[in-house]
Amino acid sequence: MNVKIATAQYDISFLDSWQDYQTKVERWVEYAVSQQAKILLFPEYASMELASLFGQEVYSSLSKQLLALQSLLDDYIKLYQGLAQKHQCYIQAGTFPVEIEPEVYRNRAYLFWPDGRFDFQDKIMMTRFENEQWLIKKGQELKCFDTEFGKVAINICYDSEFPLLARKQAEAGATLILVPSCTDTVAGFHRVKIGCQARALENQCYVVQACLVGEAPWSEAVDINVGSAGVYTPVDRGFPDNGILVSGVLNKVEWVFAELELASVTTVREQGQVFNYRDWPLQQAAV
Repeated sequence: MNVKIATAQYDISFLDSWQDYQTKVERWVEYAVSQQAKILLFPEYASMELASLFGQEVYSSLSKQLLALQSLLDDYIKLYQGLAQKHQCYIQAGTFPVEIEPEVYRNRAYLFWPDGRFDFQDKIMMTRFENEQWLIKKGQELKCFDTEFGKVAINICYDSEFPLLARKQAEAGATLILVPSCTDTVAGFHRVKIGCQARALENQCYVVQACLVGEAPWSEAVDINVGSAGVYTPVDRGFPDNGILVSGVLNKVEWVFAELELASVTTVREQGQVFNYRDWPLQQAAV
């Protein structure tokens, strides 16, 4: 089954009101679906622009903004839930830091279905910034989600750099892995990009990366954002020779679109020039 995906190079705004945020998100979603996209991917920590609604004392504090954002979580979920239903599409809304118990937060990526359902994947591997300065805790469970286009998984940014995570999801049936990312250096962007390409090669599946872009000097959390969105594939017959189906212009605010032929994942796993997915267990016998 083919499906068009839209992956965002999304900029952080300084907002005057919730309505400003809602209008911005609606504009992004409406444009993507006007281009016939059925799966929409936003970047990690895209929600952090909402901290600007609480004033300088809050948005200048890493801890205070996390607490303040919890008052918007229900509205955030309802917004994306409603947009997915209205436009009959799947939306991975980037990530939102969710308080799961007092002063314990997880970096949570919500996925919204066209029928109103939603679920989430928590980030498993935490960066030094998250561990040492922001005190956001790691998730405990890897998931694989059933959609009308097959099984979809989520690796949040740094998660994509660890092969066993994606491997477990691929073995659970995932043919598409979504990677919402947020990186503040070119090197950081390339680490995630290289991780995405490696996961696509190893598991002979599609891996799609979204990036936060631009500067937000007012923000303690996401002040500098670097990257470009991309769609990565197996490196085999029927796919691009370099494993890159499409990539955006570095740091440009835009949607990046691609047509995915998800049935080709099964084909390449069964008939490819090589069998990266099938041969994975052989390496365990060799070491």
